[in-house]
Amino acid sequence: MAIEISARKREAQGTGASRRLRRMGRVPGIIYGGEKGPINIELEHQDLFLNLRNEKFHASILTLALDGAKEQVLLRAVNMHPFKLQVQHIDFQRVSKDKKIHMKVPLHFVNAEKSPGVKEQGGVVNHVLNELDIVCFPDDLPEFVEVDLGNLAVGHSLHVRDMALPKGVELALNKNENPVIATVVVPALVVEEEAAPAVSAAEVPTTEQAAPKEGEGEAAKPGDKGAAAPKAAEKPAAEKKEKK
Repeated sequence: MAIEISARKREAQGTGASRRLRRMGRVPGIIYGGEKGPINIELEHQDLFLNLRNEKFHASILTLALDGAKEQVLLRAVNMHPFKLQVQHIDFQRVSKDKKIHMKVPLHFVNAEKSPGVKEQGGVVNHVLNELDIVCFPDDLPEFVEVDLGNLAVGHSLHVRDMALPKGVELALNKNENPVIATVVVPALVVEEEAAPAVSAAEVPTTEQAAPKEGEGEAAKPGDKGAAAPKAAEKPAAEKKEKK
């Protein structure tokens, strides 16, 4: 089912007029492309914000109702406030059924849990891309492209050109481009545990080996049993001569 949105022409222009619109809960925007000239429009913020949370809204042909007429458009750009949940501006492009369009569509990953890399080898899937650049006629535009990970093993990657695309859809890539979509890798924690050297029981000191023996590491004190008696101080050589 096509998504339909309502808008009306925006007469006032400029930064000040756009601020006033936002304070009133409306969003300034524009429609361009096709054989008609650009038209400045305004939309209700609440309805637009809810639509923007729908994945389909970003990659579908939309029906825009404007002053009693309806046009087929694509969402092309959304400007959000730096820290508020507020749409600042929005752009739509008209589409013609007989002209191809360039779009980014989301990727939906399936069968990851059935892949040998996950099911048998304990790996996890790493998503490198989450959307795909495609070219097609408006009637062939898919809501998403499905990515089957059922045959992926640890250390292997799935590339864009390995996928089966829907009918009428082409990749928007240069001839030599073939980016990675997903890989299966072993979690870092498992790798670290396997790499850690094992300590044998023979290398672990026992309590008797670890404890120092009595008297070791401690200087014997005079008077202690077994302590050597101090030597008498040798008399100076001058005293020895006098006695002679």
